[in-house]
Amino acid sequence: MKARIPGMPAIRILPLALALTVVAYGQRSVSFLADDGGKVCADLYGQGSKAVLLAHGGRFTKDSWRPQASVLVAAGFRVLAIDFRGFGCSTGPGQENFDTAPFDKDVLAAVHYLKANGATTVSIVGGSFGGSAAGDASIKAAPGDIDRIVFLGSAPNLPADGLKSRALFIVARDDRSDSGPRLPGIQAQYERAPQPKQLIVMGGSAHAQYLFLTDQNARVMQEILRFLTAP
Repeated sequence: MKARIPGMPAIRILPLALALTVVAYGQRSVSFLADDGGKVCADLYGQGSKAVLLAHGGRFTKDSWRPQASVLVAAGFRVLAIDFRGFGCSTGPGQENFDTAPFDKDVLAAVHYLKANGATTVSIVGGSFGGSAAGDASIKAAPGDIDRIVFLGSAPNLPADGLKSRALFIVARDDRSDSGPRLPGIQAQYERAPQPKQLIVMGGSAHAQYLFLTDQNARVMQEILRFLTAP
């Protein structure tokens, strides 16, 4: 329903049940340490034994995931969105050099935090370098530590045949970096990755999390949920 105050635009009043649901999505701030002493700041949403870690890209922070976190919480997941070292209040050795920073350590710290706090499975949605860090973490982790990974416009930096997680690669056909199209490199890593895996090539040129700002947002979320909830 809508209420109108004279001289002001109409205000939508949420039904009580919906209002309480929206409040339930509200995040709480947590932090934890990586194995090299790095501090990882994060937002934790929802409850449940199945967790999803959200790993941002270079032009984003943990706050950018709030819309997707709400959808995932509604689907029954506990959600943790992290800031990588050098972003937000997260800090750690090597953060001064983006190209060599050990971002996979932040991912592994987040996975271990979730497992230590009741998560039975941890999957990751990673955009751009966040997806690459998630892939490298899967390769270095123990089997079973990371259940599934969604690579948005990304692939592991390390050879993908070492992945220990199910993998979904989503990339826009005309996504380009300064050095050229991203699709060929991502497809090459996809072909090296072990089964089960899937590659979805979207139309357009939006890179990684920018897909959520296009008219393909609904399809991207649908594919992510399908992958995360598949047996």
